[in-house]
Amino acid sequence: MNNPLKYGQLYTRLALGIGFLSAVADRMGWLGPKGLHNVDWGNWDNFITYTQLLMPFLGRGAASFMGILATIAEAVFGLQLLIGYKTKLAAIGSFLLLLTFALCMAVFMGIKAPFNYSVFPASAASLLLATVVTYDWSLDNYWGTKSKF
Repeated sequence: MNNPLKYGQLYTRLALGIGFLSAVADRMGWLGPKGLHNVDWGNWDNFITYTQLLMPFLGRGAASFMGILATIAEAVFGLQLLIGYKTKLAAIGSFLLLLTFALCMAVFMGIKAPFNYSVFPASAASLLLATVVTYDWSLDNYWGTKSKF
């Protein structure tokens, strides 16, 4: 059967996966210090300060915990999307994570902020990716596994 979404789903998976892993690399300082071209945080401390900006109702410790959870989720979802492993579950998780980021940004930084960083469109892309039936060029497809979602 020919899959009309063959290229679109691959492009979406790669774009989202690389985007998540790039953000993780940035906050770990692997892309260089803050201020270097295309480096937003440059280290963990700057990332946690940003996390507190998105969730001002949390103290530093709680914001750090939420930052750890977000980083783990982004790393796991990013890898899953790149290799196509449990893709539907990763897409649903990505949708929820990105929607949470977008809403926090909209509430605490203004409605324009999540659009400036395309967080709502990335969230929508994740939701759309979750509706795909067959993920070509994926471990899911190679192993013939079907998601229960």
